[in-house]
Amino acid sequence: MDNALEFYFDFSSPYGYLASEKIDALAQRFGRQVKWRPILLGVVFRETGAVPLTEAPLKGEYSLRDFARSARYLGVPYTHPARFPLATQHAARTYYWLHEKDCAMARAFAHATFRSFYIEGCDISDLTVVLDLACRQGADYNALSEALAGPSVKERLKGECEAAIRKGVFGSPYIIVDGEPFFGVDRLPQIERWLEKGGF
Repeated sequence: MDNALEFYFDFSSPYGYLASEKIDALAQRFGRQVKWRPILLGVVFRETGAVPLTEAPLKGEYSLRDFARSARYLGVPYTHPARFPLATQHAARTYYWLHEKDCAMARAFAHATFRSFYIEGCDISDLTVVLDLACRQGADYNALSEALAGPSVKERLKGECEAAIRKGVFGSPYIIVDGEPFFGVDRLPQIERWLEKGGF
């Protein structure tokens, strides 16, 4: 999996959600796999001095239009959540714990989490919601609850965020292909060209 795409995202990122619905199929067309790496934008923003896009002067109102328009363009269901943005550490930690057990289960959980937030409006900052989503994918409730209360998965997510920043990740989605970074769901066509041509 050395030639895998690295897909960095926050579950509270609308553009991350949109990319999540397209990235696997795009990579598969070119015989590639994708390493999903949830991070916390709050940690990244402390490093960059940025704020959530919807809270930025002038950009905020535009971003709401662009989220919906981009979703329509890509053919992805989207309803902007009533509560936004929100904390996603429970979801990110759960993903990494699941990934250690079963990669397919972790991927199914990630899709379910994104869709529950951006289609159903569920509060994915709520630990009980996250546990329910994970259990629907086959996770053991008691084992996951115990893991999320302990230090191991917390340190794992902290390490992933720190490693992402060292690689230059400053937002979501941030996709690295053959060492080349691409930021934003609107870079998917460039990623496709890169995979098709072997770089450009």
